[in-house]
Amino acid sequence: MKRPLLEPGAPEAVSADAPIAQRIGDVLRRYRKNHNLTLSQLAAGANLSAATLSRIETGNIAASFESLERLCQAVGITLADLFAEVEQPRGGARLLKPDQQTKVTRSGSVHGHVYKLLSHSRGPDRPYESFFITMDKDSDVYPRFRHPGTEIIYMLSGSMDYRYGEEIYCLEAGDAFTFAAHVEHGPERLHTDEIALLCTIIYDS
Repeated sequence: MKRPLLEPGAPEAVSADAPIAQRIGDVLRRYRKNHNLTLSQLAAGANLSAATLSRIETGNIAASFESLERLCQAVGITLADLFAEVEQPRGGARLLKPDQQTKVTRSGSVHGHVYKLLSHSRGPDRPYESFFITMDKDSDVYPRFRHPGTEIIYMLSGSMDYRYGEEIYCLEAGDAFTFAAHVEHGPERLHTDEIALLCTIIYDS
């Protein structure tokens, strides 16, 4: 039986004077983990092998610009964003027009859910992300999530049951639901054919 690829036990952050390939890999790894993706899931989204992505994340190989561009698209950032974090974090105001709001690969994507990244902080700690999420009844399997930080869901349309630990909450249009994200959570059942929601994740500092 084929053994699963093990993720390297690399530190969460590398020194500012580390080789650039290692710093790039560190940024990509943090984006992947914050999107709750495995090596295999992100690699598939970027048309790479999991082994190649593992070597990119650890800085053992220098990725081509084409590979970096695909990886950035999969996690919803641009190459400019990537290198800005590698070289020097920067903030400020940022306006994203509809055609600039990138679809992002997350674990729910394999079940047909669509995640559009609306906003994110671009410092090394990247304290928050905001998503516009849509899903429909064709997705009869719903993923479960568990990650650091606080999550806020605002229902735009539709209705669904949402699991939080052992509790089930009915979320309807106009509802706002805030919770500690380290407890397992995720959609349980849709009451309408489609739903749309805004989700903001505030990560622990």
